[in-house]
Amino acid sequence: MKNEFTLAFNEVLEEKQLPKEIILKALESAMISAYRRAVNASNAQHIEATVDIDTGKVTIFAEKEVVEEVQDERTEVSLEVARRYNAEAELGDMVVVESTPKDFGRVAAQTARQVIQQRIRDAERQAQLAFFNKQLGEIVSGLVQAVNAQGLTIGMDMKAEGTMPRKEMIPGERFRIHDRVRALISEVKDSPRGPQIILSRTHRNFLRRLLETEVPEIYHGVVEIRSISREPGERAKVAVSATQAGIDPVGACVGIRGVRIQAIVKELHDEKIDVIEWNPDPAVFIAKAISPARVTGVYLNERAAGGKTATVVVPEDQLSLAIGRDGQNARLAAKLTGWRIDIKSLPEAVSDTLYRLQNEPALLPIADSEAETIAKIEESLARKADGRPLMPEEYDLMARFVDRVEKRTARKPEKKVEIVSPEVDELIPADAFDTPILDGPLPEHVANLLQEAGYNTVGEVARQMKVAPDEVLRINGIGPKAMAEIIKMMNELDARAMASTAPAVPETIVEAPAAELPEEIAPVVEKPAEVEPEALVQEPPIRAVPEPELVTPVLEEEPSLEDLFTLRPEILSNPEVVEEEEEEGDAAGGKPGKKKSKKKRKSVEVVYDPERDMMLARKKHKRGEDGWDWE
Repeated sequence: MKNEFTLAFNEVLEEKQLPKEIILKALESAMISAYRRAVNASNAQHIEATVDIDTGKVTIFAEKEVVEEVQDERTEVSLEVARRYNAEAELGDMVVVESTPKDFGRVAAQTARQVIQQRIRDAERQAQLAFFNKQLGEIVSGLVQAVNAQGLTIGMDMKAEGTMPRKEMIPGERFRIHDRVRALISEVKDSPRGPQIILSRTHRNFLRRLLETEVPEIYHGVVEIRSISREPGERAKVAVSATQAGIDPVGACVGIRGVRIQAIVKELHDEKIDVIEWNPDPAVFIAKAISPARVTGVYLNERAAGGKTATVVVPEDQLSLAIGRDGQNARLAAKLTGWRIDIKSLPEAVSDTLYRLQNEPALLPIADSEAETIAKIEESLARKADGRPLMPEEYDLMARFVDRVEKRTARKPEKKVEIVSPEVDELIPADAFDTPILDGPLPEHVANLLQEAGYNTVGEVARQMKVAPDEVLRINGIGPKAMAEIIKMMNELDARAMASTAPAVPETIVEAPAAELPEEIAPVVEKPAEVEPEALVQEPPIRAVPEPELVTPVLEEEPSLEDLFTLRPEILSNPEVVEEEEEEGDAAGGKPGKKKSKKKRKSVEVVYDPERDMMLARKKHKRGEDGWDWE
């Protein structure tokens, strides 16, 4: 039957859900720390500890000097005892021997408990960080633990806590303690107190993940989400397309009698969602994006000063519906399509067209050919100005007239001449050209402005910034703050590009002929060469100092197990003050896990040994009121 130690050890493993190796390492480290405290051992002394999981026995091994007569059991061992562990040991050698104290008891266990608790907390923090980094961009659920003016504190898996700031909450939402909340993990940061998890319910990807959850066709890739524009709590537009023939993407998202979309609307606090079928033709796509308003015509101008602009003509009674409350419908349509949208009523569009025909000399031939139609339209506009109603036929005539003129005067987009050499694209990470601008690191409003200006990917913006950054600055809405965000993105891309090409640099350095270096560097090296002898004259005593005892690695202090796990869990959950210790590598072999107490005072004195004819370094340690003891 397993003993109490084994049962306690397995219980800790199960409760903390940590690997066995982590707990063992923490235990061994704690045993070493407890031994150093118990016998007041030097930090320079090499100490090892082993823990038998089956029996709970702890064994301490310490490095000691082989001497004829033992005066200090902490650092010296007789030749007879040393040869039990190393048959070839001789006087003056350093041998690792067993040094487990007989009274290795309660004090050691208490120290071990503190160290173990700290190690377990660190391991739990790292496990939480790794777990939630994998969940970044996914929907999680949790219970509200606290509600304050700054936002919500939400309890999550692995005993972690997430934070949802007020700006990441849907306007109008109210939560109480113990309410279950679903949110998107938008950011994960590491901190000494554990991972900081930022949750969001306003991010557009939150709507994307909800659609993937509720619509199997999206999850399996049969229906694809092309773009999303959203004003949290108010309205959202989603453009979808089918990857297989015979699939209705809009119907798949809405569901029978709107069951699927209604579940999402309820989750988003009654946020209205318009599902639109994506179309490769920008004019058709824009017309659908303006829904539910009815559109008469869409006319594109890719050469507009402010970027790609679309003029949308709607019937007079549809104007307010197309614009939406406070321009909401027009804003969402512009974000969804990536075009600047100018909405006009049919009479307004006719008036603008007549003005152009009458005032632009280049359009006089069109005006002559449309003279009869222009006369009828002017008569209709005059009656409308007098407040008299117009017949449907007259509106149709106006719509056809505007359509003919716009198509005949439409400016065909100039074909962009690529003046960028291949070397410029090589300076930009390849995946940047596959990353949509809206999914990049830029703030949403900056990304929308760039998309409206015709930049669809992060790579296109980076290319323009390297060739002509002033062109980006000329975009309407791009100011100093937006430019600072773009420059920040460029710095990140440059760092990634340099990291990907870094391995090629050492090869060039290695291939450089060694014979050529002295000719260039010789004048610079000559001066320091005069100074070095003086420094070297002073160093021989210091170089003679290191002895095996002084060069031995600095190891961690560690505690005891059996006592540790016999204590009640309630005691373990309330640790006393843990002494801060810093990790040091082994001076000889670079072994990790060495500890050096910050609170230990020590001093070193260099003295001359006439018997050995060399300078030696001696360490002294403060022994309370008794003064200093020398080693």
